[in-house]
Amino acid sequence: MPENTIDDNTLANLLPIYYKRLFPIYNMCKWLGYSEIQKENFHRREFSFTLKDDIYLRYQTFSDYNEFEKELLRKCPYKIDIGGIYNQIPKDSKNWTQGVLTVEERELVFDIDITDYDDVRYCCSGSGICNKCWPLMHFAIKILDKALEDDFGFEHRLWIYSGRRGIHCWIADETARKLTSQARYAIAEYLTVVKGGENVAKKVNLGYNLHPSLRRASKIISKGFEDYTYEFGDKMRAGKTSSERWKLFQSHLQKFTSKKVKLSQNLTEEIMFQYCYPRLDIEVTKGLNHLLKSPFCVHPKTGRVCVPIEPEKSEFFDPLNVPVIDELCAQLERSDMINIDKKIKDYKKTDMKAYMEVFEKFILKLESTWKGINLKQSGIKLIKLINFFF
Repeated sequence: MPENTIDDNTLANLLPIYYKRLFPIYNMCKWLGYSEIQKENFHRREFSFTLKDDIYLRYQTFSDYNEFEKELLRKCPYKIDIGGIYNQIPKDSKNWTQGVLTVEERELVFDIDITDYDDVRYCCSGSGICNKCWPLMHFAIKILDKALEDDFGFEHRLWIYSGRRGIHCWIADETARKLTSQARYAIAEYLTVVKGGENVAKKVNLGYNLHPSLRRASKIISKGFEDYTYEFGDKMRAGKTSSERWKLFQSHLQKFTSKKVKLSQNLTEEIMFQYCYPRLDIEVTKGLNHLLKSPFCVHPKTGRVCVPIEPEKSEFFDPLNVPVIDELCAQLERSDMINIDKKIKDYKKTDMKAYMEVFEKFILKLESTWKGINLKQSGIKLIKLINFFF
């Protein structure tokens, strides 16, 4: 399926408008500083900007919200990537002495690319994506989100559509941000089932007893498996629909089992998982100094905005119907012409409204945690003060 594209000159003309009126600068800074834009965290956070003609600027840092906004509007990057919080300011060359500059905190992140499913996709290939293969991303979101919440207890999970061919997950819990590279790798391995390269036909091998996490994943996939794999069993030359073909396969499987033919104990689950279980880029998760595309970035090839996804609604998310920069700017222009109340925030005049509200909800929930920490610290200081005087 041909994808949407945006002209390079058009993008260059529209980005200044987008960054000035729609990009959530303040809330991005609040999130990435984990405070009310305090310098302690934010000014040691690494950003990278990709400018026109693929000019790449890494180790960008900003002292506060105002400086970030100023540089964003001045440079209008085609792409923004976010890195970790360093122990020193990374753009200062004096900190590049060997062994001095290290990442202290980094969100636990996951990157899932639809191209890694090309062996089980029947509609698109490469960077293409459509509503027929989106269920693969939906399964990934539902399975991972549930595992991250139930198995690891992570509360602050932000899911983002990459703007073209995949999804990202940012986990902002303090415990997640302080994980070592080894711990991140262990989590990614725990969540990895599909293994093997192009030359490996059977990529899923399950043990006799399914782990509770895998049983949960099996239930999630089974609800939509038939609808996705409508071409499954085509070589059987029987069954007109995916449901008929899948039931036919299962009936054959029961016959073999009854004849005591040696088959994998969980063959049905292995087939479903090979099609639909999440396929992670483990290196992105493991690397503390790895950068990941910023939420609300505009994809420079498609013009689509990297918008949040609500996990409970991921089944109905349409990657081909997300806000695109040219239409957003046109919506702003139309609102200006009819003199919509200037007190109304610009994003509420556009298709960005629903997605920005998801992000604000994430920020508010996260904000309650650091306010709680501040209150606790204030209480400790007050007790110490009382003890000092009395």
